[in-house]
Amino acid sequence: MSSFINRITRHFAPSSSIGVTSEGGGSAAASGTTEMATVAAGCFWGVEHIYRKHFKDYGLIDAKVGYIGGDTKNPSYSKVCGGATGHAEALQITFDPSKVSYRTLIEFLYKIHDPTTLNRQGADAGTQYRSGIFYHNEEQKRIAEEVTKMANENWWNNQISTAIIGATDWWDAEKYHQKYLDHNPGGYECPTHYVRKFRLPEGYAQDKPAEAK
Repeated sequence: MSSFINRITRHFAPSSSIGVTSEGGGSAAASGTTEMATVAAGCFWGVEHIYRKHFKDYGLIDAKVGYIGGDTKNPSYSKVCGGATGHAEALQITFDPSKVSYRTLIEFLYKIHDPTTLNRQGADAGTQYRSGIFYHNEEQKRIAEEVTKMANENWWNNQISTAIIGATDWWDAEKYHQKYLDHNPGGYECPTHYVRKFRLPEGYAQDKPAEAK
């Protein structure tokens, strides 16, 4: 019951907690030996939490929750939840490719949510909860398509609905959403956000370094 109440009341966080949003890549653009990955998989609290937990010692430099894929500027959480802006709740990861590959991060995406439920994760319904991969260059697009094909054929019974599209303007979510489950350990977690024990198919080319355990 407490999780349900937390989920409902997330719309009503005090305005004093609101952070500054930014256009076109809320966190600093990747440069040098760092790269960026942007994914959506339902409620961004759980997506951020699970990526941070599993890759904190394996190449994850930073992770921020925010909004992408919409058609308005400076979207607020309440407007995104209303479905009027077209944005998805998403996670933007800055990572060290010498420690973890983009391919591994996308494979992990298909292990930690249900990509078969269009515009829904668990009880959370709406286009803001859609599954998506927002690529930043053609190489990421190629990898995302390869991983999606593998996951669709081997893990999800050819039912994946995840959209693969080019990254558009990124807006950081309000400050109180960042690391939400670290600050609120009893907060709402979507029941679809957990690591599934899928195995890579025989002959599938896994990038190195190896995936975090």
